[in-house]
Amino acid sequence: MGLLGGLGDLLKQYTGSGAAPANVEQHFDQVAQTVPSSSLAGGLAEAFRSGETPPFAQMASQLFSNGNGQQQASMLTTLMSSVGPGVLSQFAGNNPNSPLASLLQSGQTSVTPEQAAQINPEEVQALAQHAEKSNPSIIDRVSEIYAEHPTLIKTLGAAAMAIAVKKIAEQHQA
Repeated sequence: MGLLGGLGDLLKQYTGSGAAPANVEQHFDQVAQTVPSSSLAGGLAEAFRSGETPPFAQMASQLFSNGNGQQQASMLTTLMSSVGPGVLSQFAGNNPNSPLASLLQSGQTSVTPEQAAQINPEEVQALAQHAEKSNPSIIDRVSEIYAEHPTLIKTLGAAAMAIAVKKIAEQHQA
């Protein structure tokens, strides 16, 4: 029996085009505990790109809001490293008095948890939006970070969890 063999029947519930089962959170927990983080990252990336969920930038901001200092710092460092200096300086110029603008103007390449705590989620959302426009692969990078934190992914809601499980189910069937 393969890695996901015990979850086969559960995953079959997600391979059709119908609505997700009511107990998607429980299913998500089971799948997240069983699959490699790379599979979970692929499912999360699918949820980020889906038209059935809010835009990536909004969901990234939500994850930032619900994360701890280390997770927040990782998110900001990843977003900042995904765009070129031109985008960062343009972004910093839009609101020169914000804590995020100060970070961007300082030329730092990584963010500490203490610095991340000073940034508001709206600024993260705007930065994520800029990052996605200039480098769409940012979705995959953010997905890899949060695949290590399945409990935090659950804060995105049932639709995101169902899409992630569906993607994993499709990979399992292939």
